[in-house]
Amino acid sequence: MFTPKYPPQDTAPAPITPAPAVYRPAPYAPVPAAPATNRPALQLTPGNTLALVAGGGALVLVIGAVLVSMLLAVAITAAPVAVCAVTVRSILKSDRR
Repeated sequence: MFTPKYPPQDTAPAPITPAPAVYRPAPYAPVPAAPATNRPALQLTPGNTLALVAGGGALVLVIGAVLVSMLLAVAITAAPVAVCAVTVRSILKSDRR
């Protein structure tokens, strides 16, 4: 009653084997070299320098605000946890007496 009943072997479908993939590389076409330039990749003009300094300052302010808000969140969360810990300690200490 509880033994599994398997179908006969001849009714199972034959496994399908995929054909092997043949790698055929694309014909090689050399890429022409870019002409060499003598100017630097980044030219620092007074306007670009001012933009970099302003962007760096804004980045520092944003990262500072995020870090301060995370510290404030930890401090706000730690205060009630400390109050709960003192309360539980007081209750357990009064039960021992």
